[in-house]
Amino acid sequence: MALEQDTDRPVTTGTELAAYLERVRAHRAELHESLSAVDLALESPIGKGGLWRERVRAALAELAHDFGDHVALTESPGGVYDRVQSSSPRLRPAVDRLRAEHQDFGEAINGYLAVLEHGGTMADLPVFREELTTLMGRLRRHRQAGSDLIYEAYDVDLGGSG
Repeated sequence: MALEQDTDRPVTTGTELAAYLERVRAHRAELHESLSAVDLALESPIGKGGLWRERVRAALAELAHDFGDHVALTESPGGVYDRVQSSSPRLRPAVDRLRAEHQDFGEAINGYLAVLEHGGTMADLPVFREELTTLMGRLRRHRQAGSDLIYEAYDVDLGGSG
């Protein structure tokens, strides 16, 4: 999804906020789909070796792209986090925590992807899969925390599955 947003000015009307949050909701659905694709790839039989690695790599590459879009949508000037902090300064600690998680998640996703793309050694595929599965759970909790943040700031439910 191309992230086109008017970040030069804050959302000032209920209609503008609704339209902006609809873009957030659409992006949230894409991130959910990417996480689910990685989960499905990880669930495939590990005994297939190269095929397993390629499935996981493809799904993880899509997740890396969508996670980059997520960071841009939330952290750019005038993005979700700036808007929440402007409208609800009391939520700054939650925003700061979510921002801090982005760097860790980005590094982890790119690290696992590099191993898969450059033929890095994965002597213990079950351990690799377990680590990546744990990361997917952490990313899902991050996504939930973002939804909670929007609800706290705007009393808007972004939805659970999309």
